[in-house]
Amino acid sequence: MTKIALISDIHGNQTALEAVLEDIHTRGIERIFCLGDLVGKGPRGSECIELIQKHCEKVIRGNWDVFIRDETDNEFINWFQERLSEDDNEYLASLPFHIDVELNGQLVRCIHASPRSVFERIAPEYHPEETCLSMFENSKETSSGVRKPDMVFYGDIHTTLLKTYEIGTLCNVGSVGNSLDLTSASYAILDGSYATNSVQFVRVPYDREAELKMAKELGLAGYEQYYGEIMFAKYRGAKK
Repeated sequence: MTKIALISDIHGNQTALEAVLEDIHTRGIERIFCLGDLVGKGPRGSECIELIQKHCEKVIRGNWDVFIRDETDNEFINWFQERLSEDDNEYLASLPFHIDVELNGQLVRCIHASPRSVFERIAPEYHPEETCLSMFENSKETSSGVRKPDMVFYGDIHTTLLKTYEIGTLCNVGSVGNSLDLTSASYAILDGSYATNSVQFVRVPYDREAELKMAKELGLAGYEQYYGEIMFAKYRGAKK
């Protein structure tokens, strides 16, 4: 039996991550892939890195995992930087761009945002089909020759989606720690147990009040915005 749990966008929310890991292990799933953004927004990035290292078979980098190591003149970002160790930063710097696995004869690709960049945000709700189909393209970053993926899983937009095109299946696994569709944590299961791969979304409730209490006690930068995202799935960057 081959089942892979696909998690993404942890964002330093240890409470949500622990709940999701417990749910995954309760289901007897041993393979876990993480699609990036381990840190930022939530207060316990270092603790989440430790859990990801312990439980995940494969991990790729997200946009937060990149720019949090490079930003120097931003008080908000500095708060998170100060709570990461040298080992944490070395680990984030070591993360690859993508994951390719073959399952039931299909090439399954996992990326954070797009095949070209962790900073290129693509959401079928807002982008034309041509842009969405570009998610199946190879790039300099993926370096996968002439074969294109049959299934693409990604994170970044913090909302779940599943769309089938003639060229393949596109799936966003949502967010563990900063979900912006429902307030429960989200992940996906890729099930290759049968001849045809299938996808299942899982929503995991967690103690959001406890997470926010910890964030407040730790003096989290941007606490009010974090509160809105955790309690109401309200994106801090949304236009008012």
